[in-house]
Amino acid sequence: MQKTLLTFPCQFPIKIVGPANESFEGLVVGIVRQYVPDLGEGAITVRYSENGKYISMTATINAKSQEQLDNLYRALSGNSDILMVL
Repeated sequence: MQKTLLTFPCQFPIKIVGPANESFEGLVVGIVRQYVPDLGEGAITVRYSENGKYISMTATINAKSQEQLDNLYRALSGNSDILMVL
């Protein structure tokens, strides 16, 4: 088992960037809910780029384990519609 500096459970923000289109927000929320079924209201904030071409979403989740974070990160970064996951 890998060592982690985090103590679980903890609040953990994940930033997801992609194109500002009709389906992106739903795509991201759907993926996050697969790994964080107890995602609360207001847990995701949205910002658009200055020119409106990109969207940045920050999901602050109640992370229960490093494995959960790793699996969520892999699912998000493995989606071709998502440009960046931080």
